Amino acid sequence: MNINIQKEILEKPLSQVIGVVEKRQTLPILGNVYIELNQGTLTLVGSDLETEITTNVENVSGQDGKTTVSARKLFDICKSLKPQTLLNLSIETDNKMMVSAGKSRFTLQTLSADDYPRLEETHWKHEFSIQQKQLNNLLTKTSFSMAQQDVRYFLNGLLIEIHGDRILSVATDGHRLAKTQVHIENTGIDFVQSIVPRKAVLEIGKFVDAGSEDNVEVKLNASHISINSGDFMFISKLIDGRFPDYEKVIPANLDKHIIIDRANLIEVLSRAAILSNEKFRGVSLSLSNNVLQVKSHNPDQEHAKDEMEVEYSHAPIEIGFNVSYLLEALRSCDSENINLGLLDPNTSCTFHSDQSDDTLYLIMPMRL
Repeated sequence: MNINIQKEILEKPLSQVIGVVEKRQTLPILGNVYIELNQGTLTLVGSDLETEITTNVENVSGQDGKTTVSARKLFDICKSLKPQTLLNLSIETDNKMMVSAGKSRFTLQTLSADDYPRLEETHWKHEFSIQQKQLNNLLTKTSFSMAQQDVRYFLNGLLIEIHGDRILSVATDGHRLAKTQVHIENTGIDFVQSIVPRKAVLEIGKFVDAGSEDNVEVKLNASHISINSGDFMFISKLIDGRFPDYEKVIPANLDKHIIIDRANLIEVLSRAAILSNEKFRGVSLSLSNNVLQVKSHNPDQEHAKDEMEVEYSHAPIEIGFNVSYLLEALRSCDSENINLGLLDPNTSCTFHSDQSDDTLYLIMPMRL
């Protein structure tokens, strides 16, 4: 194998596949990137046995062949070189690769490409197309609410739910919940639920362009999901579990709905957060007589109080929340105003855009 390629052209796909390459791998070969040149098409693959990313680069000159080499070391070599540098990758012996760039020479150890584990899936039950910006929207508006290393393993991922022409994404860590939906042409799928692992969700988010109307092909079966744009293909195992019935968690009897300026609320909460308890991040929200007051304190007996005007004529109410949860959800909204729904200090609050409830956030109260 012999490959001639410009530094930037190799560096981009390497940066994409390196996200799934295991730093502390059980198999040494999982620390490597799979490299194959076949009739001018350069294919790079990274895998951790659960998730696999494949990227293709067209019109690459050289001699066909395949191998695997340390993904991190090859990527670091590319980053260290000057712009526009021409690289030559060649197999010197059975287990060595020579990387040449100008007067620089690097010899890297290789492992056989035939031993590289691939996620081979050929039987897909469901297939549909979705715009990249719509898929990005499903991920970014909800993924921050996924759990991290929760013993309830089904919470360590994102629920994708498909109903005909609607696709929903839902994430919860047991203390908050985020739900959004997009409308596409009929998928031909009556109903299906899949839980995509946290790592896969974060990696997919790096690929899909928030502003692109280009389609990606999504394929699903009982155990895997595949996303293909032509330039890259992503395959991941799904979490085998039953996601909680999120509709039952969302309270339907909220009797206080307040329209609030989102940007102003973010500013007020951000200031109060400065003196909140670093561990619990609690703030209290008090509503009365068209005023929203936000207060916080910490174990050092430091206090913060801020307020803003709102339209509120109900009975006074005070309720505590984790300010980080509030801010993350508010920053994921893209509307000027939000509709905040409340009932009492012991019931979760919800909020969504004042124009649409396609995206909804729920946050459980906390005692301060």
